[in-house]
Amino acid sequence: MKSLIELFSAFFSAFRRENQPIAESPTTPAVVGKDTAAQFISRWEGCKLTAYQDVVGVWTIGYGRTTNVHPGDTCTQEQADAWLAEEVETFRRGVRGAVLVPLNDNQLAACTSLAYNIGLAAFRGSTLLRKLNDGDYQGVADQFLVWNKAGGRVVQGLVNRRAAERDLFLKG
Repeated sequence: MKSLIELFSAFFSAFRRENQPIAESPTTPAVVGKDTAAQFISRWEGCKLTAYQDVVGVWTIGYGRTTNVHPGDTCTQEQADAWLAEEVETFRRGVRGAVLVPLNDNQLAACTSLAYNIGLAAFRGSTLLRKLNDGDYQGVADQFLVWNKAGGRVVQGLVNRRAAERDLFLKG
């Protein structure tokens, strides 16, 4: 009896997947054009299909993915695109859950990019979030610039990214 249930379950599960729309990858123009955060993050992270160590030695792959990445790992472009879409949505939900004031799409994208790069725990504990929830939008914009270090050292790439996040946040 159990095998019959498993068979039906597998059948209906496969049927549901086949009848769902195929999600476009975030690097396709349709998705990138709709998702400001994914577009922004993909530009700054770049995409590497072979695992590498970032500037502080964390194993990374795809568009900055660090979860379960080991030396020698590889992925396809499709995997990297899917991971980006999944992780951007996770970080966007985390940002939305922490922010108590209204954000426009650019402000949400800038905060999502920052959280994607520094982690949700750091974002939730940041002065940037406190200022945001106090409604100090100019103070928030200036706080992006504070997050310019990796391993205790100022990194020019982070200086540039934070300036771009700040500009995006201030864009109407």
